[in-house]
Amino acid sequence: MAANPHAPNLDAANPLAPDWLDADVDVNALWPGLWSENTVRAADGEVVIAGVSSSQLVEQFGTPLYVIDEAHARNRAVEVREAFERELGRVGAKTTVYYAAKAFLCTEVARWVTEAGMKIDVASGGELAVALAAGVAPARLGFHGNNKSQAEIDRAVGLGVGTIVIDSLWEIERVAASAARQGVTQRVRLRVNSGVHAHTHSFLATAHEDQKFGVTIADAPAYVARIREQSSLSFMGVHCHIGSQIFGTAGFAESASRLLGLHAELLAGGPVPELNLGGGFGIAYTPADEPTPIGIIAAEIADMVAGECARLGIDIPLIALEPGRAVIGTSTSTLYTVGTTKDVTVEFDGTNAIRRYVSVDGGMSDNARPALYEANYSVRLANRVSDAPQRLVRLAGKHCESGDIVVYADYLPGDVQPGDIVATPATGAYCFSLSSNYNYLARPPVVAVRDGVARVIVRGETEEDLLARDMGVNPQQRNDGAPQ
Repeated sequence: MAANPHAPNLDAANPLAPDWLDADVDVNALWPGLWSENTVRAADGEVVIAGVSSSQLVEQFGTPLYVIDEAHARNRAVEVREAFERELGRVGAKTTVYYAAKAFLCTEVARWVTEAGMKIDVASGGELAVALAAGVAPARLGFHGNNKSQAEIDRAVGLGVGTIVIDSLWEIERVAASAARQGVTQRVRLRVNSGVHAHTHSFLATAHEDQKFGVTIADAPAYVARIREQSSLSFMGVHCHIGSQIFGTAGFAESASRLLGLHAELLAGGPVPELNLGGGFGIAYTPADEPTPIGIIAAEIADMVAGECARLGIDIPLIALEPGRAVIGTSTSTLYTVGTTKDVTVEFDGTNAIRRYVSVDGGMSDNARPALYEANYSVRLANRVSDAPQRLVRLAGKHCESGDIVVYADYLPGDVQPGDIVATPATGAYCFSLSSNYNYLARPPVVAVRDGVARVIVRGETEEDLLARDMGVNPQQRNDGAPQ
């Protein structure tokens, strides 16, 4: 069916639509900031990712399905690294850019970001194991977390992990003792809370923080003195992370100003070669989002660091950063198959309004962010276009939870029906990483697409996988429970 970009919107006045959602849109169009660079709407109406149509992908791999535009992910990693190296180099600073593995990690992604010139930041023994399995040199890894086990510390030290981020007095002793036992000197940073909390376009600066990570600026000098007392430790600098999905640089500027003040104070006791400003740079999930371009972020951070160092009369340290979502987020879309639709009458401000629920074959098990954070996403028909009047929809999952929502509000053609394929963009960060087996759903496969070729980079789970660890299963039974 031919698309009509001016199809009437029957729900233009629907009071259930959030203020940020623009009703005057072409529901067949793909908003450029949300989709990967090689995702297009083809002449036949199909959403095509890096040369492979949605229908082809679903026929071959099923749904739900994570689809990564490989070239986009690789190019974005290079773009982010080069932006920070260029802008910090402009003010005379060196930089190290780590990929924050918690956003999304598998061996292929680890190889992509490493080949793009990034190091990798891991936060558990499992993430460390994946990076090592990908062939990443231990020296190119940073290891952080608020409660590293002794086994994780011993392994990291023994392998020669580049830097361990210290999070408590206990870790000073544990890392120092491990390094001494193994006859090495371990490079460490100290996690410090700057008192700046940032989210999207605003931030809050306080004197104290009530959180599990790090130590206060006021307490940091005592911690650093203790680190310096350990002959098996080499103090590299402080590390900070102020939040996630941040637009603009005001929060980073305030945090860096405070951290550089601490940095200058610490120089009196010995060298402080580095300052790690963390990550948290935001991306667009809906057309209403306006994330700051990475080049502008890099330039403003560079100018701020240079200006503050000049004011303090100190040399600019090596600046480390840890982007994750900003690298991988928009590389990926998730494909689902529609199972049912349902119109629900909702009483709102004394009137009745209709919300159309479109239920799909995944949900909070493959994207927990809407349930955890009320995060907004977008959705489009992926197997066709339509000139049917558009309707306000809520994309729901199949789990036994009323909060199992994938997309809280968007517009789709009113003829969306069972069997249609829908796609949600910008699912590269924290979707696979937070995926679960809730209701015993098998986690979906991850497919990388490039130049018209699709390949599985993480196999999807099966029911056999789900039962494999259940020790009550009779090994003589088939998967259907019938005796052999």
